Amino acid sequence: MSLAFHDVVKAFGPVQVLHGVSFALKAGRIHGLLGENGAGKSTLMKIAAGYEAPSGGELRIDGQPVRFDGSRDAEAAGIVLIHQEFNLADDLTVAQNVFLGHERRRGLWLDDAAMRAETAALLSEVGLAIDPDTRVRQLIVAEKQLVEIAKALGRKARLLIMDEPTATLTPSETERLFTLMTRLKAEGVTIVYISHKLDEVERITDEVIVMRDGRFVARQPTAALTRQQMAQLMVGREWSDLFPPRQPVPLGDAPPRLSVQGLSVPGWASDVSFDVRAGEILGFAGLVGAGRTELFEGVLGLRPRSAGRVALDGREVRIGSPREAADLGLTYLSEDRKGKGLHVAFGLAENLTLMALQRYAHPWLRSGAERAALQEAVTAFGIRTGSLGLRASALSGGNQQKLALAKVLHPKPCVVVLDEPTRGVDIGAKRDIYALIQRLAVEGHAVVVISSELVELMGVCHRVAVMRHGRLQAVLPAEGLSEELLIAHATGTH
Repeated sequence: MSLAFHDVVKAFGPVQVLHGVSFALKAGRIHGLLGENGAGKSTLMKIAAGYEAPSGGELRIDGQPVRFDGSRDAEAAGIVLIHQEFNLADDLTVAQNVFLGHERRRGLWLDDAAMRAETAALLSEVGLAIDPDTRVRQLIVAEKQLVEIAKALGRKARLLIMDEPTATLTPSETERLFTLMTRLKAEGVTIVYISHKLDEVERITDEVIVMRDGRFVARQPTAALTRQQMAQLMVGREWSDLFPPRQPVPLGDAPPRLSVQGLSVPGWASDVSFDVRAGEILGFAGLVGAGRTELFEGVLGLRPRSAGRVALDGREVRIGSPREAADLGLTYLSEDRKGKGLHVAFGLAENLTLMALQRYAHPWLRSGAERAALQEAVTAFGIRTGSLGLRASALSGGNQQKLALAKVLHPKPCVVVLDEPTRGVDIGAKRDIYALIQRLAVEGHAVVVISSELVELMGVCHRVAVMRHGRLQAVLPAEGLSEELLIAHATGTH
């Protein structure tokens, strides 16, 4: 299937996000679609998949104009979008999600056995070994991503759009996905691959299409571009170093801002001990399932812990909930931006002030003070928004992440835990977030960064802790650290 965009325009109220976009996707090829967050990539692909209607212009499939009345229309035409933010029903099983709206029937009854069998086959294709009857709410983020891919495969797409599909996947899961994409391409499926991981774009795509500020900028064969050139096309300027200079950790006799000793979270973490000092950035590396997120959920009171002590500034504390943790000066940014980080149906101000609401209600809500705080956060965090009155759902992924960061920092914590802080954001937003993390450390915060991107941990952290099967394997200084050494500790081959 070939799909062409002709002078496509999209506006949300007074805010125009697409400005006359025109280009074509050739059949049976893998197209890398690049651009910073806010460039209009996801909006354009939502139009292609029927989730949004264009304000102007048209789409053509194999030369014929089309207009979709919703995503079901687009799926019937063979276009399927794998969303960056998961589009799954947590209370349903994996099989029920895969066939939601496309249920198999035997007479008047649902054919549950057939749907379970087909789901098992699809899960096998994407390399996910789980029972089709598992409830989605029981899955970790990486498993949900693979379920989304399996669901899309079940729709028999002729044009498959993948929006940041590897953001939460391990290297081996990514390899399996690339093998699958190569097979689909050989079968004539057209693929759009949206990713900020330029090494993956370089490896898997046939050509690169670049958007900037809602406009088409360039298209080139992938082989004709270096990663540096891709990045420069995306941002429209010379590319500088991604990571700010690392500042030394201040010396002194003060106790660590956060000290964790012998902490165990049943089923996830066992006897983990570490310290983080004021002005220090400590990274946590490990494969999916290593227990990094679950360890900190235990620290925050989100999971029960069976042993261990937690101290803030030398004083032992007992934390039963994230609210108690925030009151004590410890805040946490979840890796699940949409599910746990933000209330995307709420306004920007409501999201920002939610963790410090007592400041703005005495007892009545002072909306003027809320709005002033939002304006300050928009400036301080570089949040790009056409209006302060928007809902969080109207922001791009990178700007949602900046809002989530502003939210967890609004209570003015002394310790900040950031779980996958740059997942699914573009290079420009990553650079902004790295600078913010460095600023937090310089201001005297203790910062913990949990990340699957090893280069990120080596570039921004002072030390990197490596976990494997729920145990802390090593804590390594960032100076002279290599990806190979981190992987060796994470896989147990060191």
